[in-house]
Amino acid sequence: MKQWQQWLIAASVAMTSSVTLAQSSMDAVEIKATEVGERVYMLTGQGGNIGVFVGADQVVMVDAQYAPLADKIAAAIAELAEQPLTTLINTHFHGDHVSGNAAFAAKGVDNRIAHANVLARLDADSKFDKSGLPTITFEGALGYQVGDETIQMTHYPAAHTDGDVVVWFPSANVIHAGDLFFVDRFPFIDLNSGGRVQGYIDAIEAVMVEIDEDTLIIPGHGGLSKMADWQRLVSMIKVTREEVRSMQAAGLTEDQAVAQGLDAKWADWSWGFINQERWIRTLFKDLN
Repeated sequence: MKQWQQWLIAASVAMTSSVTLAQSSMDAVEIKATEVGERVYMLTGQGGNIGVFVGADQVVMVDAQYAPLADKIAAAIAELAEQPLTTLINTHFHGDHVSGNAAFAAKGVDNRIAHANVLARLDADSKFDKSGLPTITFEGALGYQVGDETIQMTHYPAAHTDGDVVVWFPSANVIHAGDLFFVDRFPFIDLNSGGRVQGYIDAIEAVMVEIDEDTLIIPGHGGLSKMADWQRLVSMIKVTREEVRSMQAAGLTEDQAVAQGLDAKWADWSWGFINQERWIRTLFKDLN
């Protein structure tokens, strides 16, 4: 078996294990709400961060974490607003962002919005509860009117996956970046699902042109952030990619690059799913 195949299997096992662990520890998870801006909140629990917009007559949620947390999430939203939760937006198709879709569909959330590639991937996934499939899809961009606010969704292809969407709340100057933002962590760039390192960089830089230093960013993983924090992630990706490119130019194999490692200043960017080895292998494969 080739090394890249071993890595993909290991990554799949790690993700499956993390989901299993998540499912078995939901009772202890606390959903915490943070007010981000005018009518916009960030919910944290287990899995990708959730965004909430409270409109005049309805509530919109961005991402759904895991199904066993749906009651807790719904209760947290009910503490923020009396209006009904009617709409769910998915930033991409990974389980820690969409596993709760069906549970919220059962609660009457009939408007489920995602990029067309997300629908295609979830529909092809035999383990995904099809009652939670997106009901509204789009290609390049979509404006969704909620009272006096137009929530804007923009697709950035070939980035974290092939279905990444950034969600904009203009009046509050807030965005939800999905997994285009892992705060001070090596990002997961899913090369097996249309993700690319340069596409990831391009997507972030394209969004940063449209925001300002006061914009608040709800990341896929990590705490509430600003543009300078996001730029730190982009800088890390560019510098470490050049480190790996230099290793390749020197004739090192992928395993030798892993053995040599990155500059010691990046040690703190490792985390449970994407440690330094997996980040080097991602960069090495993407450069080939």
